[in-house]
Amino acid sequence: MAKTAAVELAGANGKPKVPVIGVFATSDPRIDEASRKRCQNIVKMTADTISGKVVLPDKKPVPVVYSTTLVDGEKQADIVAEQFRKAGVDILVCVPDTWAFPQLTGISLLQQFPANTPVNITCGNSGPRPGVVYAHALNGAISQYGRLCTLNVGNWPDTGANPKMSEQTAKWLIDWCYAAVTAVGLRGRRVVIFGHDSMGMETALAHIIPTRNTFGIEITRLDMKLLADMLHKEAYDKKELKALRGWINRYVGDRLELRDEADSARFNMSLAMYLIVRDIMAELNAVGGGFMSQLEWGSDKRGLPLPVADVMESLFNSTFDHNGRKAPLPYATEADVQGLLTMLFMTYLSGGNPPLFMDFRKVWEAWEIKELADKIGVENLDENADWSIKGLVDGDNSGSAAFDWSAKPGASVKDIMAGVSMPLADEFYFPGGGNSVTFMSPAGIEGIAGRLAYSSGLPGFSLIWDEARTTEVPAELGKAMCNLTTPTWPHTFVVPKFASMVEYKQYPPANHFHMTWNLPVARLQYWMDLTGVSSVTPWANKPKFIEGVDRPQPLVHLLNNRL
Repeated sequence: MAKTAAVELAGANGKPKVPVIGVFATSDPRIDEASRKRCQNIVKMTADTISGKVVLPDKKPVPVVYSTTLVDGEKQADIVAEQFRKAGVDILVCVPDTWAFPQLTGISLLQQFPANTPVNITCGNSGPRPGVVYAHALNGAISQYGRLCTLNVGNWPDTGANPKMSEQTAKWLIDWCYAAVTAVGLRGRRVVIFGHDSMGMETALAHIIPTRNTFGIEITRLDMKLLADMLHKEAYDKKELKALRGWINRYVGDRLELRDEADSARFNMSLAMYLIVRDIMAELNAVGGGFMSQLEWGSDKRGLPLPVADVMESLFNSTFDHNGRKAPLPYATEADVQGLLTMLFMTYLSGGNPPLFMDFRKVWEAWEIKELADKIGVENLDENADWSIKGLVDGDNSGSAAFDWSAKPGASVKDIMAGVSMPLADEFYFPGGGNSVTFMSPAGIEGIAGRLAYSSGLPGFSLIWDEARTTEVPAELGKAMCNLTTPTWPHTFVVPKFASMVEYKQYPPANHFHMTWNLPVARLQYWMDLTGVSSVTPWANKPKFIEGVDRPQPLVHLLNNRL
């Protein structure tokens, strides 16, 4: 026997792996050459349809590869599997256009990848060489042995060498790809939490083992003392701190409330916190974070209260800072880990849209708004306004609100920051001082509002959610409503689509909830399928299935009586 030597591996840059989508087609060796060429063209067409349309939060496109080797049987399955392994493929898209034999083809390929590899079957409703028949056979076979598979029966022309899939078929496929990239891309990643459990709130606990087992995410826990020590050591770039403060001065100006040099120094400390934590997060390749703050950091007078972290948290969640445009790095106030995870998943699913962290603060039924308007003398209310018919939630919290939410999607940094003010923090709650962030979100921003929850029994993680949009009331009335909560914090008036206000205020799983704009419903549902998160929508007015909006239930759920 010949001797072999162990091989020492070369150095690496330590960068996390980016998901790769692999597209392939099955076929039947008996099919004529023209039909086989059509199959190969469909593979390329599908790869081109996905390529550039699925992006990470930093807007970099997810790599897409394809194989024109048609999987006719076990040998071809081995060839394509080897091609995909070499390319780093960890998401599979099968686009059959002809009949084939499931075990000899798709299953022989699929079994060479880990059991949690996302699998999508997208086909046209083709008649001549019925790929749709194969798609049902393959989906049924995979589902019966208990593995999740997403079937997307769409449309492309029955004939012609170069068919093109319909826009709706492409939309479903791209939405699914976003879900798969989110599920796969966050496995093995980590978030960094400063401090311990969020003021003892059970609904925000870091469920370390369930989070690891369900999502593959690690929670790195650091003591807030490290941050305090680094602040006192001035372990940050002083030139960059000066640049960051200059940026704030330029965009916020006299809306930054400072009484004296002591206030200015405390505010600079808050900015230094951003630079320190940013560098720690980068060193750890973190995808998100959280900061406990209360009570030890800024509120407990037995110690030495330090400035609040509101501006730091807003900078992380925003799509820009003093260095220009950037990916939002979801960041949770009060070390709310389940809130962080909610924002993290929604940010990835939306391709990098900014998350909003809010208290589920004051729920206004429509009659309550009208009663307040009468009390303060506001007349001629619009009876057809969404808030006048349904009511609203005043979402506000001391930290974590992305600056982006002070304007509509697509606004310039200048326009966004024009709506932002930074008043002094409430000294009663935060004797360490510093500055809050405040703004009023404009009406008409649509997205999904929701919150992850955890149960110690089955099913584990769930998501309570609804479609939602922002609204606004007359200025004088809005001011009065904000004054009834905390006027110096960011405010977003949220109207859910299906939930009544009575339902909405009975079913929040925690005191915080979160919203991300331009997040398609089906995309969120596909992600819940892939991760095993249960969808919770106990709204009486929500239909069970809305065609064109909801994705169809996976067959494996129906076979397992999971409705």
